[in-house]
Amino acid sequence: MGKEVYEKLKEYSKTYQSDIALFTQKLIQTPSISGEEKAVAELYMAEMEKVGFDEVFRDDMGNIVGLINGTQEGPTIMYNSHMDHVSPGDIGNWEGYDPYGGQIDTCLIDNADKTSRENTLCIHGRAASDVKGGAATQIYAGALLVRLKKEGYPLKGTYMFTGVVQEEPAEMVGMLHLVDKTFKEKGLDYDAMVSSEASSLKLYCGHRGRIEFLITVYGRTSHGSAPWLGINAIYKSLKVIEKLKDELYPSLPKDEDLGQSSISLNIIECSPGALSIVPDKCMLSIDRRTIPGETVAGAMAQIQEILDEIAYNDPEFKAEVKVKTALETSYTGVQYDIQKVMAPWKIDRDHPFVESAKEALEGIGEEVKYGYWDFGTDASKTAGIDFKPTIGYSPMQEQYAHTPYDKVRIDYMVRAMAGNAAIFISAGEKEGSIFGALKF
Repeated sequence: MGKEVYEKLKEYSKTYQSDIALFTQKLIQTPSISGEEKAVAELYMAEMEKVGFDEVFRDDMGNIVGLINGTQEGPTIMYNSHMDHVSPGDIGNWEGYDPYGGQIDTCLIDNADKTSRENTLCIHGRAASDVKGGAATQIYAGALLVRLKKEGYPLKGTYMFTGVVQEEPAEMVGMLHLVDKTFKEKGLDYDAMVSSEASSLKLYCGHRGRIEFLITVYGRTSHGSAPWLGINAIYKSLKVIEKLKDELYPSLPKDEDLGQSSISLNIIECSPGALSIVPDKCMLSIDRRTIPGETVAGAMAQIQEILDEIAYNDPEFKAEVKVKTALETSYTGVQYDIQKVMAPWKIDRDHPFVESAKEALEGIGEEVKYGYWDFGTDASKTAGIDFKPTIGYSPMQEQYAHTPYDKVRIDYMVRAMAGNAAIFISAGEKEGSIFGALKF
């Protein structure tokens, strides 16, 4: 189809500006904290039916799927968004905006490269940039494809939108359930994935992984008036903290694209936790970011080596490390007791799927730039575990996510609508397979 269809996408996307803005407002006005996504899931499903998706359904965990069938055989490209969001926090920090208001106004906002600020129409509110603005864009990219199909343009393959539950807790339970259980039961599969996580209209090509460790340092209680009779677990933890910060962190490996692995002590708790009792346990919650090539076992061994070294020099020292787990329950009642682990991943910029996406964006007149996320996403499942070609492409901007300045540019949403549809069309028209497994 080439140039003609790309021009149509640009033209048609502008006609949907009011529709996509109104839909995004409704999404923001519908709170969907993790585990409470039912109402927003129904909004997504209703909108997909409204714009003409061929099939829309919800699985037993509460994830949603919408399919647009092409007129010819071809690849299935999954466009993925999560439906949950984090708490708005202190309402006083929102500079007068209602975090669930979805207010539209002209505001000063960063450009895509964060090199200047521009006055343009924005939608404000919690999840505008993580990820309701991007999700709305993916659904309305589907609307563009439906319109093209009705006008007789041939479409190769299947456009699949998936909205998953419980991404924010970072255990990927919704995505794991969707791909490993629901897809298998429904006879579905996918060839590549496009994430709606914030990318500022750039093609994002990976992120570090995440492991949450719990180090427990043991001591012995005594009365707070006689601390010499006990072993203070907090004091025994000081050497651990020092070695994590000053020895392990600086030694961690780097990736030329994703940056250095990192380790961060984010929570300290003690037990029994009473003023008059020397604590006999000190719990250190560790956020460990990994790059391709690192493993859970290897990262744990690094911490265990520190604990063993301290114990060798201090007969009173006793500690253990383990991967943290969480019990996650969806709004439908499905439960997962799961380790808090997300895999690192990246895709080469010259991978055929990335090249195809690049050609598509250039076809609609976009300047193509690349990036990598600092945070983790559900792409850890598609790319880090399944090794399926995966990219991020979104109108949202990472610096506003999880902040009280949460907002999304409407002009970027219109551009990303056309971009997402173009990426799908380009992938379907390529000769031969462009969906080789990732290697990193």
